Amino acid sequence: MLARDNYSYKKYQRELAKKKKREEKKQSKLDKKNIQAKADSEQASNEDVTVV
Repeated sequence: MLARDNYSYKKYQRELAKKKKREEKKQSKLDKKNIQAKADSEQASNEDVTVV
């Protein structure tokens, strides 16, 4: 007799992998947004110093 695949376990593992990938993508976007905002604020503060 052949062994049967555990499809529910495989599906669960695929769902976990998808969820992890979505979380990593979300975190990457947040990091990129924070870096850009920080660079914009530094640039603005540098412009204020040169104007004064």
